[in-house]
Amino acid sequence: MELYVIRRPSAWANLSELEAAGAKSARIGNEQMSDRVRWIRSYVVHEADGRIGTFCIYEARDGESIREHARRVGMPGEEFYKVATTVVVRSDPAQKAAAAE
Repeated sequence: MELYVIRRPSAWANLSELEAAGAKSARIGNEQMSDRVRWIRSYVVHEADGRIGTFCIYEARDGESIREHARRVGMPGEEFYKVATTVVVRSDPAQKAAAAE
């Protein structure tokens, strides 16, 4: 499988909608498509229009697997990029980000 970044701009009105979509995404990925997609993490962003978007990191067999997973979940999945390499300067400050909310 290859590593991909998936952009889902302004896909949700609020964090509750995102949470529901995330649960469905994990269920479909784990139960129906485990040999084709694997969700690694997501960065949740506030969009300029006030909605919620994400940048998701996935392992996937190919682009069609990403599209199919998104279709099954009912969320955007057409804007994705294969990762060429990863540069990590520091680990994600996840605990600080979660504490700020």
